Amino acid sequence: MDHSGHGMMDLPPFTLERGLQWSADPFFLVACLLGLALYGWGVVRLRRRGDSWPVGRTVAYVIGVLTVVLVMCTGLNDYGMVMFSVHMVQHMVISMLSPILILLGAPVTLALRALPVVKGRKGPRELLLVLLHSRYMRVITHPLFTIPMFIASLYALYFTPFFDFLMGSKVGHVAMMVHFLAVGLVFFWPIMGVDPGPNRSGYLMRMLQLFAGMPFHAFFGIALMMATAPMVETYMHPPASLGIDALADQNAAGGIAWAFSEIPSVLVLLALLFQWYGSEQRQARRKDRAAERDGDKELEAYNAYLASLHAHGN
Repeated sequence: MDHSGHGMMDLPPFTLERGLQWSADPFFLVACLLGLALYGWGVVRLRRRGDSWPVGRTVAYVIGVLTVVLVMCTGLNDYGMVMFSVHMVQHMVISMLSPILILLGAPVTLALRALPVVKGRKGPRELLLVLLHSRYMRVITHPLFTIPMFIASLYALYFTPFFDFLMGSKVGHVAMMVHFLAVGLVFFWPIMGVDPGPNRSGYLMRMLQLFAGMPFHAFFGIALMMATAPMVETYMHPPASLGIDALADQNAAGGIAWAFSEIPSVLVLLALLFQWYGSEQRQARRKDRAAERDGDKELEAYNAYLASLHAHGN
């Protein structure tokens, strides 16, 4: 790979001088369009069946997929090949913001409700259930796997030659971005708790899992911000037409990584608190309905006990 500003790293002049151009990555474009089409099919199928599906979930999912389109299927993807700061925006969005929004859309729950039940053989719904209850899913959604993987996606990638190797080809770059998205999904899946999964802890434990990973993002950002020399070879020699300094661009990338350690944390924390409140409200309503069904027998028994004490006292 040539880091002198030629070859793959030398983008067409119009891309750098005339702003963001439509430069769609075919893999991500097809995957995003397919994801939107399948989700839309599921919602329409439920509606035709007379079942409801929350509009908020649909909006969250669509916005989540569109954030992937934004960072991978526009000129941002071109800028990300030559500017560390833009690449860091791509990384943070696709590994933290996009997964949270997609998971808020509850795509697994929608699939389980929309897919038809096949009797006598295993259809798509049955295969999905097998996958959800598999040992593989228990492993990759367990905190002992998700948290180290979440951290390694920063330190073991950017501070080793592996990052430059992946950036040396289009396939490597796509594979890296797919990895970021996958790691974000498996990290936030058990924490968000919207879709069913093999590992589901209580709300307090899920908050602890969230905050166990976020500080490492902040430390990573601070390390880039405080560096006195460029640390990633790919971005050591930006094209002269950009007029940027490699070290200043790296410092900006660190600031972006540091800021993104806070934004998703607040978003997920609010979602967890909202879910926790909703769960408490549902439990209270269930207790009220149970009391109505049994005619407040517990209260009657307690009143009878007090009456018996009063009789004995007299």
